[in-house]
Amino acid sequence: MPDIILGIDPGSRNTGYALLTEENGKLIALRCDVIRMADIDDHAERLQVIFDKVSAIIRSNKPTSCAVETPVYGVDPMAMLKLGRAQAAAMLAITNNGLPAVEYFPKVVKKSITGNGNASKEQVAFMLNKMVKLPDEKLSNDATDALAVAWCHMMKGRGIPGSSNKKTHQNNKKGDWASFVADNPDRVKGM
Repeated sequence: MPDIILGIDPGSRNTGYALLTEENGKLIALRCDVIRMADIDDHAERLQVIFDKVSAIIRSNKPTSCAVETPVYGVDPMAMLKLGRAQAAAMLAITNNGLPAVEYFPKVVKKSITGNGNASKEQVAFMLNKMVKLPDEKLSNDATDALAVAWCHMMKGRGIPGSSNKKTHQNNKKGDWASFVADNPDRVKGM
């Protein structure tokens, strides 16, 4: 039985999800869709919907692994709090169904697909369209982002460069001050 990877792009109003597999050497998006909750006013109800829908997706599609995009800082602290809660609801659904939930920073996801951690959503979608057999319907940004997360996880499993999940800040190549100084001696004054 081939591996099926569930990728999730969490959001408090729209949570994208995608199921990615490989058949006969070709990557196939089995399903790319969005859990829509914009018509639900209560945030706690939205979190319950995310939990219930992700649980149902896992039970009906039997993924072998799951990957979730990690929210990164934004301008609005309340929006970040809601986004983090949405991610937590998805991760709890995953772990409650007996699967580990692997997290990826957005820059890691983009780099694994385009080679550039600062790529636009359009560039990511363009590359996915070239590398994965997609469903016939037009995909929303949330569904495409979820597919990108699944792709990143699949590439990490294959040891593809640029797909590491090393826990450093998303903007750092390495993670410590000594590495920065060694890589950028011209930016350190007084030494």
